Amino acid sequence: MFTGIIEEIGTLREVRKGARSARLTIEAKKVLTDTKVGDSIATNGVCLTITDKDERSFSVDVMHETLRSSDLGSMQRGSKLNLERAMKASDRFDGHIVSGHIDGTGTIESITQDDIAYWVKVSTAPEIMRYIIHKGSIAIDGISLTVADLDAHSFKVSIIPHTKDWTTLLKKGTGATVNLENDIIGKYTEKLLKPYSKNTSNLDEAFLRRHGY
Repeated sequence: MFTGIIEEIGTLREVRKGARSARLTIEAKKVLTDTKVGDSIATNGVCLTITDKDERSFSVDVMHETLRSSDLGSMQRGSKLNLERAMKASDRFDGHIVSGHIDGTGTIESITQDDIAYWVKVSTAPEIMRYIIHKGSIAIDGISLTVADLDAHSFKVSIIPHTKDWTTLLKKGTGATVNLENDIIGKYTEKLLKPYSKNTSNLDEAFLRRHGY
């Protein structure tokens, strides 16, 4: 489990591609502290398991489904990546609940400066937009952000200077692909309520009359 508060930007040092998988080696510093083989690190928002580690880097295996549903499959040597270690039970919960299980990708449509902040507009598929609400949370490349505006096909977030300097988001630029994870609470709520919505499908005026209303 993660919070969406990026700890550092890592650099992709090596990519070894298989037929339907890849092994990534990422240069880092802070996230290597107090981590070991088998621990999880959110890499551009994707929860990956450390399979090898030294003083300057760690390696992860990326399976076909992850390559298909995220931007990791297009990463090249030298690419910059947002990194966050798994949350400790004793940590402050500064962001929101982020699982590291990407729902899909979006495209940066525009970046507009607004005094010290930047507006970032992201378009994405309807199946992702359905869980995005005004003032709700969204993880973009693993960054916990608040939705400030939205329409049927896109949403906007406002980036403060700290986020600009400590993440890769604005370095990507217009037209870039970003990983998106919806707020997990909305997805669970929909799943839990689904059986009840089916049971009330016959609730109409005639039903109420038959039962004394």
